[in-house]
Amino acid sequence: MGPHPAVAAIRLAVRRVLHDVITEFQRNAGHDRPAEAARRPAHAAGSPYAEAGAAGGSLTALPERPDTPLVLVACSGGADSMALASALAFEARKLDVRAGGITVDHNLQPGSGLRAAEVVTRLTAMDLDPVEAVAVHVGREGGPEAAARDARYAALDAAAERHGAAAVLLGHTRDDQAETVLLGLARGSGIRSLSGMAAASGPAGRYRRPFLQLDRQTARKACLVQSIPVWDDPHNIDPAYTRSRLRHEGLPALEKALGKGVVEALARTAQLSRDDADALDTWAAEAELSVRDETGRLECAGLYALPPAVRRRVLRRALIEAGAPAGSLFARHLEEVDRLITGWRGQRAINLPGRVEALRQGGRLVIRQS
Repeated sequence: MGPHPAVAAIRLAVRRVLHDVITEFQRNAGHDRPAEAARRPAHAAGSPYAEAGAAGGSLTALPERPDTPLVLVACSGGADSMALASALAFEARKLDVRAGGITVDHNLQPGSGLRAAEVVTRLTAMDLDPVEAVAVHVGREGGPEAAARDARYAALDAAAERHGAAAVLLGHTRDDQAETVLLGLARGSGIRSLSGMAAASGPAGRYRRPFLQLDRQTARKACLVQSIPVWDDPHNIDPAYTRSRLRHEGLPALEKALGKGVVEALARTAQLSRDDADALDTWAAEAELSVRDETGRLECAGLYALPPAVRRRVLRRALIEAGAPAGSLFARHLEEVDRLITGWRGQRAINLPGRVEALRQGGRLVIRQS
């Protein structure tokens, strides 16, 4: 008898990602071995993470093998990330890959250190190695949710560099993707924001999200049938947080008004938007070469001839290259710079984040540090 459908689904999702990671690792290392080579022995029968009928044996830490990629799972102890950790532990034993885990203690709740230690114990029991808890300080810039996210990713980046990890798996589900799309829509941030979270992101595609096509209930069910303890973060139901209100009030209201399938439709919108945004970014990168003069300055006439979506991407790229922080550039900034091209009336220089200014001189758009 095979595993429960929910367990089979999470394992398949992780297996696909691991095959991609192994293939990329071998390509970069110049290896010619097939991705299925050097399979590992199964764990003891009776383990909740072992295949039915596996041979017996003790659970021991696997030796470090620098010629194989290390994949870390970012685990909070919640159902999504614990399901992800269990699937990684199971699949890594069969593939040419090492598996470890990282949990981030945000120090935002009493007892968070003890909870992080519990997660480390559970990940270690899955035979993941290395496993560690990393404590961070969460600032206030951008609001509590953004500040916590920035601190978490900084810690994960540092851990990946420290351990030489080829990839870090994140437990974002299709439900998380739907919430991200709605938040982007509410901000009016454009098609790139509507594209939600990418399946692979970060430096060299470090962050992988195997569960973007799976719903949250599948991950929770997988934990339940495997008797994996999970922790439900009270912040996830705290109405003080925007995403929490959206999850427990906004999405249910949409489903009540529009019927079931809203989450699936929003996730599908994310993928379609990502495809469109990628195509426009490519177009803008090519168009930029044609609108610069021999000195590298942008020609206003050439910019004017571009479609607005392409022109604004060219402008955004130029502003970022000049030193404007990408996270601080908003639609209103691009609109003001765009008016130097499409609504020229002798405007003064426009001051932008990062002490960058944009002005029009002699039919050229000059973008520089002020």
